[in-house]
Amino acid sequence: MEQAKSVAGLSESAEPASDDLLVVDRIVERHRGEQGALIPVLQKAQLAFGHLSPEVIERIAARLEMPISQVTGVVTFYSYFTTTPRGENTVRVCLGTACYVRSGKQVLEDLEKTIGVSVGETTRDRCFTLEIGRCFGACGLAPVVMINDDVHQRVKSTRLRELLEPYSCSNGGEARSDGGTEAGTGARPEAQSHTPGGSA
Repeated sequence: MEQAKSVAGLSESAEPASDDLLVVDRIVERHRGEQGALIPVLQKAQLAFGHLSPEVIERIAARLEMPISQVTGVVTFYSYFTTTPRGENTVRVCLGTACYVRSGKQVLEDLEKTIGVSVGETTRDRCFTLEIGRCFGACGLAPVVMINDDVHQRVKSTRLRELLEPYSCSNGGEARSDGGTEAGTGARPEAQSHTPGGSA
């Protein structure tokens, strides 16, 4: 059997406790025999642990009787999945064409300064993970920032702290999920979820 730790692109992490592996086993059992079971198993495992460690990937592969390389291929193909610990809140800045030409790049640079991490990194307190996206379906209201499933439109660099405040882990650890706002108006568009099998 292939060894998970030898798979390129996977982060090193401490071996999960036996209870964690039992959680993986229970997730797999709920989907055993289903066609296309791998993706829902990976989704629920990531939801349970916050990320997919090499050991969790190896356990899933073994229980589904699949090569580790196949499971890893799915994990690395979908940007939704991560092999590194993530923050409680995921902040995605759109850099699609419309957002890029309407100061999206500047918004990203100012966000990096505001929360103190670069793209792909997580704050030390595990509150925010910063990522980039290509299109959130709101090009006419660029620049757009997505926090968890909330889409925020016409984002201004001068109001980033105000934008992030409701999601701050210092607020008792309760992140908001209200569908987002249009900066300066208070309007709340429908939240859009971007997961494997969904639309971009």
